[in-house]
Amino acid sequence: MDGRSLYTQYVKPPWAPPSWVIGLVWSFLYVIITVSFSAVFYSTYKKQIPWVVALPFALNLLFNFAFPYIQFGLANNFLASIDILLVVGTLIWALCAVWLKAPELRWVSYANIPYLVWGVYATSVQLAITYLNR
Repeated sequence: MDGRSLYTQYVKPPWAPPSWVIGLVWSFLYVIITVSFSAVFYSTYKKQIPWVVALPFALNLLFNFAFPYIQFGLANNFLASIDILLVVGTLIWALCAVWLKAPELRWVSYANIPYLVWGVYATSVQLAITYLNR
């Protein structure tokens, strides 16, 4: 059984969203992420802000893109829980870094509030799935 089929059989918390909502939300969030993270990487490339500001953004992308593989490819809820905690942790780090070290890019912090809210919500769902299916 593949990871996506297995996922449909997991016991989920009552607040878990239906699959179509997940796809819709991520479509919206990836637009925000693309525009705002690109601004940070471009400013770093132009040496307008220090590279240390871009580091948590890069790590966030790495952990974000790893999640579907861990959750659906490996079907490993425990590792997926660790990964999603890293997604939220690096996002908080990134938004604080840009706020403190790149005042001209503070809009990036505001723009990513929906991503942060969804990340915290998705983390609660993932942690509950991991707990309920241990």
